[in-house]
Amino acid sequence: QVQLVESGGGLVQAGGSLRLSCAASGSIFNINGMGWYRQTPGKQRELVAAISSGGRTNYADSVKGRFTISRDNGKNTVYLQMNSLKPEDTAVYYCTVTIRGATDWGQGTQVTVSS
Repeated sequence: QVQLVESGGGLVQAGGSLRLSCAASGSIFNINGMGWYRQTPGKQRELVAAISSGGRTNYADSVKGRFTISRDNGKNTVYLQMNSLKPEDTAVYYCTVTIRGATDWGQGTQVTVSS
């Protein structure tokens, strides 16, 4: 079983920055992909950013140039640096870890951007 612990969410003014972290523990061997999704009420969960085991990254168009995903394989941790935040970035952010094709989800952390 995989446990994911997220941290770093909170309230920030538009134009500000936040850094999310997600540490994986438990039955973790050969983590493949790691990523971040977000969801707002009434909308489907959407991919924000993903990073492969080899460091290849993928971003939603809405966050390109503002958000950066990274991972520390030694710590089994994935990060999301969010700069130039906008009110429309307000959402619950979830981290994911994929191991042998199975994806686990974190509990979510709230990010609120005030205008």
